[in-house]
Amino acid sequence: MAAFNYFKNMYDVDMKPRLLRTLLKERVPDDKHPFENPAELTTVVSLIKTHGLLSESLRESTDQKLVDNWKSAVDSWVERVLLLVSNNMPDKCWAGICLLGMTCQECSSDRFLASYTFWFHKLLPYIQSSGDSHFVKVASCASVSDLFTRLGGFPNIKKDGTSHAGKLIQPVLKLLNDDSSEAIWEGAIQMLCTIITYFPSSVHRHYDSAEVAIASKLLSGKCGVDMLKKLAHCLALLPKSRGDEDSWSLMIQKILLLLNARLNDAFQGLEEEGKCTEAVRLLVPPGKDLPPPLGAQILSGEASDNSTRGSEQSLMSSVSMLMLCCCTMLTSSYPVQVNVPVRSLLVLVERVLMVDGSVPHALSAFTTSMQQELICSELPVLHLHSLELLIAIIKGTRSQLLPYAASIVRLITAYFKRCALPELRIKIYSITRILLISMGVGMAVCLAQEVINNAFVDLNLITNESVGASASTNLKASSETLLQPCHRKRKHGTSTGYPEEQHDHSGLPVAAPKIHAISPISVKIAALEALEALLTVGGALRSESWRSDVDLLLIKTATNSLKWGWASEEKNIFQQNEPTGIWVDFQLAALRALLSSLLSSVRVRPPYLSQSLELFRRGKQETGTKLAEFCAHALLALEVLIHPRALPLTDFSPTSCYYSEQVKFSGSMYSGGLNHGGPFTSGIQGIRDNISDSDHDDLYESWLENGKETADIMYTEEPMFGGEENLNVEGSSGTKVPEEKGQEPVATNVNVRMEGNEDEIMIETDQSHKSMAQVQEPFSSRGATVPESIGASLGTESASDHAGNVFTSGQDVLVAKGDGFGNTDAAIAISEKITGDGLDFDGPEILWENSESDDE
Repeated sequence: MAAFNYFKNMYDVDMKPRLLRTLLKERVPDDKHPFENPAELTTVVSLIKTHGLLSESLRESTDQKLVDNWKSAVDSWVERVLLLVSNNMPDKCWAGICLLGMTCQECSSDRFLASYTFWFHKLLPYIQSSGDSHFVKVASCASVSDLFTRLGGFPNIKKDGTSHAGKLIQPVLKLLNDDSSEAIWEGAIQMLCTIITYFPSSVHRHYDSAEVAIASKLLSGKCGVDMLKKLAHCLALLPKSRGDEDSWSLMIQKILLLLNARLNDAFQGLEEEGKCTEAVRLLVPPGKDLPPPLGAQILSGEASDNSTRGSEQSLMSSVSMLMLCCCTMLTSSYPVQVNVPVRSLLVLVERVLMVDGSVPHALSAFTTSMQQELICSELPVLHLHSLELLIAIIKGTRSQLLPYAASIVRLITAYFKRCALPELRIKIYSITRILLISMGVGMAVCLAQEVINNAFVDLNLITNESVGASASTNLKASSETLLQPCHRKRKHGTSTGYPEEQHDHSGLPVAAPKIHAISPISVKIAALEALEALLTVGGALRSESWRSDVDLLLIKTATNSLKWGWASEEKNIFQQNEPTGIWVDFQLAALRALLSSLLSSVRVRPPYLSQSLELFRRGKQETGTKLAEFCAHALLALEVLIHPRALPLTDFSPTSCYYSEQVKFSGSMYSGGLNHGGPFTSGIQGIRDNISDSDHDDLYESWLENGKETADIMYTEEPMFGGEENLNVEGSSGTKVPEEKGQEPVATNVNVRMEGNEDEIMIETDQSHKSMAQVQEPFSSRGATVPESIGASLGTESASDHAGNVFTSGQDVLVAKGDGFGNTDAAIAISEKITGDGLDFDGPEILWENSESDDE
């Protein structure tokens, strides 16, 4: 029965054709029934994309009957969609065109390659004709864009795709030139951008016409902001259709000349006259002819009339969009290498940023208050786009920016002094951060003081409990210009837990402005990110003049950001109208900057390490948040500061039956060649496990103090089989060590030779069928020769009873028994009787050699 024909689960291939047929039956319109609910198409598209109902992707082992069933369902889908595309009802035709565009994206490659030509010719008439409804044209442009985007992924049919794309250029330009709706212009521009991206050679013959159509629409003043951005993006992509250096250079030259001409009109009476000629002189050197204007005949005809009749607002918007076009040209890929007019671009950026709306006294007669008011209302947007252009210059030129680095530093330093709007300060901090990361420590030296001064001002935390001042009196004049004039007084508040908070390192008291507007959290985040970049790049420099103040600022900022809880508690101590998301970002930025402060402190121990660790441990407990993830990462990164250690340069992992292992502590190097089944394996492991760092230091100090005595060190091992044997050591009582029953006896002969003059202790071990140990004659240590042996004896208890004992001075010590590589029970007994000073070893090296021998 069909009602009980179940499939396995939601991943079963058998479900896909059944679900596709259900959608066709219940939710996709047809010729007979009216299209009542267009919103149903959203659900249909979502289900098809989620379950891949048109993909026809099957495993090789899939039943052929199932393959045919799915293919038949997709055939039915395509047939229904094409019927809707040909329908005379605009709503059903629109639905069919939309579904056909989605089909181009979701169907299998074989089906697409077999059908794309037919589908293209189904959609082409709706773009060429002028009698169809607007929403049908818009849907046709979108579906054709989807088709060419999918077609661009098949390089083997590039020629065929270029041929099809060439049929669309004139209809698209006609749509742009017609006085139709902005939605149609947007669809046409999107389709033109797709064609330029994937099939650029199809636009080559229509290059000039395309430039005229795009430029006229861009400068007409009839489009909204979103449409202007799309036009600027398309104009920036247009040189790709030719793919040579001259086309790119000519286009950006035209745009810069037009920009300076429009700025002449906008800034008349607000800047010196020499500014307008400098940029043109750089673009067109003496003796060179001016290039044709953007859009050729447009500026001399209709567009110029529109410019004179247009409002100042449309003039400024066109300037902003032309800057956006330059940004796209600088950051987009291009087929060939081009020469960027960096100097001309920087002059343009500086020209805009240095205009703040003030009227020079000499030009006051040529500027009205109404003109000044209008320009000042548009200046923030112009400044923002100029900073975006500066970012594009930095990103586009990369290492080629070095000859112009000094000019950029001067520009940033000057603009920091006059920049006050939050959006602009965020952008200038972002530029500084990009420069620091891209240009390295040289840029850090130049911008360090400017970044720090401004960050102190923006991170000045003022809360209900008067957290305290965050800027010290030694701030430079560049940061003081950002403050309103106010009286300063010596701070007499109580300490908040940081002794440096009341005074800086020069002994001067910390002063805080009485009146200072609190910067928005977004500006604080930008300042913290700039400080993080500065510490990452230049934190290892000799920065005593500012480093202590920055470290204190960062620990205070992080602490105060968390004083009222983590962001998950939805509490905000700065502005109550700030969203919780940006509050999370602020806490995260504060912790990131704090981590950079800790890790970049290479000369001395970070002064606020313990407080920072407590913050990170608390943050790690906020499970499931971005803060918890970062705090866990921070604790891992700080592990090298909490437990510093020197790792070996070579991996001494075992590669054969014998391996060598080196352990370095307290200035001494112990190296050993240990047999996998050797008797000393467990003993060495016991030494490592039971000697703490403080014991290492005490042991090493005892070595340094004692330079007159010698010691005989005897290593013993419990025999694995056989009866009791005597382990004889000079000066010992000859204690017998009982063996364990049921084990094969293995004896080890240990010869110990200590040579203090060579800073080396050699211990040679020879395994044989007997168990005996001999101690070499006394030796002379460095600086003194003492012919006196020191008795070393074994205790009367077995080694297993002394597991966990550690070295102690002047006592008999039994080292704990370890597991080793087998079931061996081993013990190392060391007995020392030291009188007077200890042995003097200056960084001794102990070499363990373990080899089997049957020559005993």
